[in-house]
Amino acid sequence: MSLFRRIFLLNAAGLTVATALLLGPVTVSTPILPGEVLVVVAGLAVLLVVNALVLRIGLAPLQRLGRAMATADLLHPGARAPVTGPAEVAGLITTYNTMLDRLETERATSSARALSAQEGERRRVSQELHDEVGQTLTAVLLQLKRVADQAPGELREEVRQAQEATRGSLDEIRRIARRLRPGVLEELGLHSALRSLAAEFTTHGLSVRHHVDGDLPPLSEETELVVYRVAQEGLTNTARHAGADRAELRLRRVGGVDGDDGVELLVRDNGRGPGRQLREGAGISGMRERALLIGAALSVEAGPEAGTDVLLRISTKTGTPPRLRAATAFGGDR
Repeated sequence: MSLFRRIFLLNAAGLTVATALLLGPVTVSTPILPGEVLVVVAGLAVLLVVNALVLRIGLAPLQRLGRAMATADLLHPGARAPVTGPAEVAGLITTYNTMLDRLETERATSSARALSAQEGERRRVSQELHDEVGQTLTAVLLQLKRVADQAPGELREEVRQAQEATRGSLDEIRRIARRLRPGVLEELGLHSALRSLAAEFTTHGLSVRHHVDGDLPPLSEETELVVYRVAQEGLTNTARHAGADRAELRLRRVGGVDGDDGVELLVRDNGRGPGRQLREGAGISGMRERALLIGAALSVEAGPEAGTDVLLRISTKTGTPPRLRAATAFGGDR
């Protein structure tokens, strides 16, 4: 029954009963007697209470829909408002859920394209840094070496200092190029890439331990890139914000029900922790975007003792989600 008919029939029934009582046993005198006032007021109170109950029951689905709309987050997909209530309300909730499905699919598609463009731009910039800037600095180093060999003694030390500064800049350029384009991931695989990543962050007072299981299930190129980027962002957040001196990077195989094998990536530190209310910045949002593209689940929580746990769970049973395949996956142009 529609919401309009429910409210109309309830009000009609209440008014009909009140009219019948006034035409029958209930009368109103002039002047009004105290007993008649009591009967009329009691009847009005009963009518208002019944109306309030029906409206509360009829509009409760709309209130639940409003809460669902206020808390909807496309980075945490899957939450839907229950379809209940009268026909109009149920139709509205169904339309909202359908719209949310479409928005999540479109967001996944646009995110996949954006990440594809981002990875392509990273490769281009990395290549230019390596080929153009790197070769230029190498040529400058050779020139400085020749100048140092021919320079008089009082200038030789200054030329050598210029050599060291140029060599440091060249090393920094190469480090940035490696971070932009994980060539070791493409050439040597995920295990070597994570080991290299742990070694890269084991600097400036941060010690990173790593462990990767040897019996990992086969992972697609897109999944391996997501695992690498999430590990990279997790360690970057640890180095920049956590105030930690130890971190752990672990990738292991996990088994689920019905043979649903998967992998689990854990980045753990002993820093300050996320606090009671975690404010997700661009780094965590980016990790969630990448996780959604491969149908993985990402959680950022306080560690068992202190610090922060970044946990990425990937199921290998279902494979790459259809919406990712339809979106021209961000690793597909390699």
